[in-house]
Amino acid sequence: MMQHFYNFYALYLHKLKIIYPMKKILAASVIAIFILSSCLKKDNKCNFSDSTIIASDSEKVALADSLQAHNITNATMHPSGFYYSISNPGTGPGVSNLCSNITVSYKGSFFNGQIFDSTVAGTTAYFQLGEVIPGWQKGIALVKSGGDINLYIPPSLAYGATDIKDQSGAIIVPANSYLVFVFHVNAIQ
Repeated sequence: MMQHFYNFYALYLHKLKIIYPMKKILAASVIAIFILSSCLKKDNKCNFSDSTIIASDSEKVALADSLQAHNITNATMHPSGFYYSISNPGTGPGVSNLCSNITVSYKGSFFNGQIFDSTVAGTTAYFQLGEVIPGWQKGIALVKSGGDINLYIPPSLAYGATDIKDQSGAIIVPANSYLVFVFHVNAIQ
């Protein structure tokens, strides 16, 4: 298709040489290049920057106490202060940066087991990694496509001191909540 365009363009320029002076040929060339370049796919700009948030010592202690109280013994603390356990590291592509597009199946709950959010069975959620909470950004990056990971996230790496409400105004995640997320990472692009 592009070769056909270039052949047509070369024939067009040949005819222009006969009819128009060089200045007009140059102007036509500049316009053609502008039009051609505007048809090319533009790179989507991604302006996310890595979070520098680190959980406070009191949040780290409270999270460790919650893990112990719920008999979760296989979790590792991330330097930012959340805990994670990887049951399958995955074998596909990994996260390259916060502009990576992620497709997951997940469940979000409190330590008492009450689920506040999840993908419906057989469906997935799709997002750019920089669009989500810092705990997800840092945690999902620990596995590759096909991986499974559990994240245990303190408030400062989740929703902080803000109540998260549904469309009717009901609080679904109270401020300063410690959260549990179970992920299957379907794809990373």
